[in-house]
Amino acid sequence: MTTSRQALVRAAARNNAEWCAAMCRAHGVAGEFGGEAWAAAARTPLYYPDAVTLEPETGRDALVSRIDTASPGASVKDSFADLELTAAGFHVLFEAQWVHRPAGAPTASSDLVWDVVGDSDTLRAWALAWDDGAGDAELFRPGLLADPETFVILARPAHDPDGRVVAGAVVTRSEHVVGVSNMFGREGGPDAAWPVVLRALAHLFPSLPVVGYEQGDDLRVALRHGFEPIGPLRVWTHRG
Repeated sequence: MTTSRQALVRAAARNNAEWCAAMCRAHGVAGEFGGEAWAAAARTPLYYPDAVTLEPETGRDALVSRIDTASPGASVKDSFADLELTAAGFHVLFEAQWVHRPAGAPTASSDLVWDVVGDSDTLRAWALAWDDGAGDAELFRPGLLADPETFVILARPAHDPDGRVVAGAVVTRSEHVVGVSNMFGREGGPDAAWPVVLRALAHLFPSLPVVGYEQGDDLRVALRHGFEPIGPLRVWTHRG
């Protein structure tokens, strides 16, 4: 990995950890940033890691000691895919690629119009659209709206701008990058969602490159929309 790519991965990992920390705060869970990793001593919300590494070759034992492995489902986001956690009782849950898109890159047109969620009722409508009936909409709590670096983007049909939410994403602003997570498209999937999300980012944060992580078909879609892969990551889960 080149120096510039490793710097981008560091920025993406830090951004993702900041988003995880914001989600944890909304659920009343405290996390702490250290030199090598962010970690929460109490179990984190569903789908969110208990630790995110911020530097390559993070010390395994020190990292694992900072999280609760006694409760089922503890997880670690191995941002540089260089940890060996099997001996500590973990197995690999999935692998993915960090992705990067330069600031100012052209965006495709979209038939959707975007807005930033600003109240709890709209957040609830966004969460229900994101959840699509899976039963996890309560994950997104109103406290997220008070976080100054968290922006929940929604999209609606241009012909019905006050109608139902059909696409969206969570955006986290960091010092050097802006990160995208929880992106969804109810009609047309990520191919329909990326253009409107990227147009929102170009308006809100025109000088910041965009980062995130993807895998499988979603990675292929992101590459079609101007992203490049910059490095692997792994998510490990504890056997409990």
